[in-house]
Order: sequence, then structure tokens, then C-alpha cells
Amino acid sequence: MSDTSREAVFVRDGDLFVPSELGRGPWSPDALHGGAPAALLAGYAEEMVGDPEMLLARLTMELVRPVPLAPLTVTATMGKGRSVRRVELTLSHSETVVARAVALFLKGEDQGIEPRLEGHPLSGPERCHEPFLVPGMEQVTSFHYTAMDIRVAHGQTVGPGPAAAWFRLKYPVVAGETVSPAMSAVAAADFGNGLSWILPIEEFTFVNTDLTVYLNRHPRSEWVALDSRMTVESNGIGLVRSDLYDEQGLIGVAQQNLFVRARNR
Repeated sequence: MSDTSREAVFVRDGDLFVPSELGRGPWSPDALHGGAPAALLAGYAEEMVGDPEMLLARLTMELVRPVPLAPLTVTATMGKGRSVRRVELTLSHSETVVARAVALFLKGEDQGIEPRLEGHPLSGPERCHEPFLVPGMEQVTSFHYTAMDIRVAHGQTVGPGPAAAWFRLKYPVVAGETVSPAMSAVAAADFGNGLSWILPIEEFTFVNTDLTVYLNRHPRSEWVALDSRMTVESNGIGLVRSDLYDEQGLIGVAQQNLFVRARNR
């Protein structure tokens, strides 16, 4: 991978999206962080719809298998709804499907509704300085340690329990292309299980099998916050629920199912 390619999470090469080390996840040096393909697919769907009045309101991504740090292709089909439009996407490596997603777009029109403002529960990113660090998570070039600027807003990531943090992409998702507000929100939304962990990463893996993001509006700044809480049952099935914010208030919610396994069994 050349130095030029490391200036973005992905580089287009014809029909291929070639990931750089900036997309690497925490579970394997050869697999991507879920936020990288999620943001890629969100942007691809927005590009396909091509209508700024149609807003990404939901993205559901299923991770069929670990998404490799290797060239990927995207295929997609789009419905023809005028107010509600659905895009179905498939992410593949060498003709093997690694992820599927559904992106739902709704047409935004002013309805004269005064939004209810309930105050912001988090300090703004300019007042947060604690970095994102998780014990046992190797600090290498990666999506979570390099591609993202992360500032803890409450709780802690060096110990277990609920936590919140602000996220800002430091690199383009695709080289030479603008990162949309929806892409920023989706990229951050996949961090819930790394932000609010309750199991030591040295002893357990807690990989999310999917990600669903609901957006009632798109972020109005480059910073997106997650306020996350993880629950895990003794059967090895877990769930992370996250509220998403921009600097003005709530923008949506996200959920991840977790597949939890002890490392030494």
C-alpha cells in the first residue's frame, strides 16, 4: 500500500474500492473496522440516489463475515419511490459476499413542526480531551486509532461501563471524495461496542454482527457523539445501544448485536 493510498480509508481503482491501513479494525490485522464499510456503503447509496432532498434515514448493515483488508466491490439496486426510496447493497471480495446493507431514504419537506429541544447531555468536543484508549487493544494504524479523532465525553474507555465520546473523521472515506454528514454519522455509529465495553478485550471478543443506524436528521457539524451502553448475556449474545448527537442535539440512535466468545476456549 503506497503512502498516497494511506491518505484515505479507501481508494477507487476502477470498480474496486481498495482499503488502506486506515480502515483496519481491532479484531484482526487483516480485517476492517465495521465503521469503514458502513460509511462506504452509506456514501455509495447517497451517490446512487443523487437527490439532496432524499435523506438517509436508516442504514442496516449485516456483516456476513469479516470484511478483509483487500479490494472490495459494491453492487446495488434502487427502488423508484418518490418519497421513500430503498437501496439494497452488497459488498464483496473476489465474488464472496462479506456484507449486505439496506439504505432507506426519506424525502425531507418542511412541515412547520417546531422541534422539541431537551438540552444537550454532553459537553462539547472542544471541552473534551481524554483520548480513546482500550486496554489490550494494540495501538497500530487503524480506523479507531488513526482515521478517527475521538474525545471521551463521559465515562471512560480504559475501564468497563457506559461511556460517551465525540468522533470526527480525520481522513476521507474515499480518496478525493467529500465525506457527507450521513457518512460521518454512520462511521461513528459502529464504535458503540468499543466505547462501552463490559468485558476485558484480553479475555473476550465481542464482535458486532450487524449495525442499524436511524437518523432523524443529519449532523450539522463534523463532530458526531455516541452515548453507548452494552449488555451481554451468559449465552454469549450481546447488544449495544447508542444515542447519536451532533453539537446541537440528538440526531438518531444505533444498535449492534454482539457475538461474544472467550478467547481461550
